Parts: sequence; C-alpha cells; structure tokens
Amino acid sequence: MQLTQFTDLGLRVLMYLSHQGRDTPVTIAEVAERFTASRHHLVKVVHFMGQQGWLVTTRGKGGGLALAHPLNHYRLGATIRVLERLNELIDCGDPPCTLQGRCHLKSILDEAMEALFERLDRYTLADAVGAPTGQAIEMLHRLRPVL
Repeated sequence: MQLTQFTDLGLRVLMYLSHQGRDTPVTIAEVAERFTASRHHLVKVVHFMGQQGWLVTTRGKGGGLALAHPLNHYRLGATIRVLERLNELIDCGDPPCTLQGRCHLKSILDEAMEALFERLDRYTLADAVGAPTGQAIEMLHRLRPVL
C-alpha cells in the first residue's frame, strides 16, 4: 500500500505545525517552499484538514495555520484513514466481480487493513515528531522566512 500525495502532504503539514517555538504564524507558502510542494495542492489539503477540525486557519495579513489540538490527539491510523478516504482496499461491486460472494480475498484484505490501522493507532503525532524528526522540523523553521 502506498499513501497518496494528499496524505503525504497532510502528514507533513501536521508534523511541520508541531513545532511550537516561533512568534510568527506558519503560512501555506512557507510549507509549500519547505517541502517543495505545489501551493495549489497544499491549499486543498489544508482546507480539508481544517474541515476535519485538525487545523486552525486564519486568513489575511498575519494569518496562518496552527494545530487545533495537542500532538497526542492525532492518532496516526485514524488520521491516515481519513486523509486516504479509505474504507476498503477492494470493491467487489465496482466493477462487478464474477467471484463476488464466493471469494475469501476481500475478507483477508479487510482484516489486514484493519490490523495496519490498529497498529498505526498505537502512535500519535507526538511519536512521529520525536527525535530526530523534531530536530529536523525545528531546523526547517529556522530557514530564512518566506516573503
């Protein structure tokens, strides 16, 4: 299983926003530059995460992005499941499969996917930004400001 670019960017945004030691708000332009990402794509990701209640977004001059909750609130499995909009790995009805109802593959894949997300839910954003990741994120914040 490979995560979509949408999920990858979403996780990077959450990780970047985990750094608390700064006086100025984080902007979409800054995140796009730091991760060499499309600003247009990043706007979609940030908008979606704002709708989920994960981010606080402020528009206009002096506006920016911030996490809406403490780091331990963001369970990785639940976060990835929502970002991926993933409920099942295969849909036996679209396109219709001639084995539907007589095949065990779907139940095996569903069980494996549940196990993956259960395992990921043992970890939070706080775990993901532990050393050395947190130090790398702090270094990204120290780069020259984006104008």
